Order: sequence, then structure tokens, then C-alpha cells
Amino acid sequence: MNLSPKQLPLWQWITVASLLGMVLLTMLWELWLSPLYPGGSWLAAKALIMLLPLRGLLHGRRYTFQWYTMFILLWLLEGIMRAYAEQGMGRYLACIQVLLVVIGYTTANLYAKYSAPSRLAQAKQ
Repeated sequence: MNLSPKQLPLWQWITVASLLGMVLLTMLWELWLSPLYPGGSWLAAKALIMLLPLRGLLHGRRYTFQWYTMFILLWLLEGIMRAYAEQGMGRYLACIQVLLVVIGYTTANLYAKYSAPSRLAQAKQ
């Protein structure tokens, strides 16, 4: 597979889709599917924190993709920890979270790497 700046829109939208998937997963997980407390928990509010980089990702801001790769690692750690600690449905949801994080992390890194001004200038030549 030949990677190039021409694929930036694809990586951008996969990153955004994985972020929105994590927000939806978190809301469903913490409120209905496998909440820590019966009736839901305030942990669902962490889905709002996940929306912080959304505007920059939608606008294709390279700096946002760069810091997003560090930001998303918090959810990777949570997913791994909960996959190890929880049973049943919670474990499966944690594995889905880890998968979404890995996809988002990979595509955000590709976007940040190939949207560098030097690479974009090379692609135009």
C-alpha cells in the first residue's frame, strides 16, 4: 500500500468516525448496557470530554490531530484496564473501545504525518 497525502480525507473521516463511535459507545455503556451503578452513572459525562477535539478534527487541523494522539491514549488505558477487570458485557464493550482507539490513533497519526507542509509540497511536485 502506497501512503500519500492524497489519502488525507480518508484518514480524517476515519478518525472522526472512530471518535464519534467512542462517544456513542461510552454513552450506551455507562447509561444502559453495563453501567457501574444501576440506572447509569456519571461516568457517561466523559463522553463530553471526548468531544473536545471534534471541531479541529472536522476542520482538518494538523495540530489537533497531533495532540489527539496523546489525548486518546487515556481511553486506550481505560479500555485495557476495564477489559481486564470487568466480566461479561463490560469486557466486550472494553474490547470494542480498545479497537476504536487503535483505529483512531493510527489514522490520526497518519493524518498528522502526511499533512506536514514538507510532504504536501512534495506531493504537488
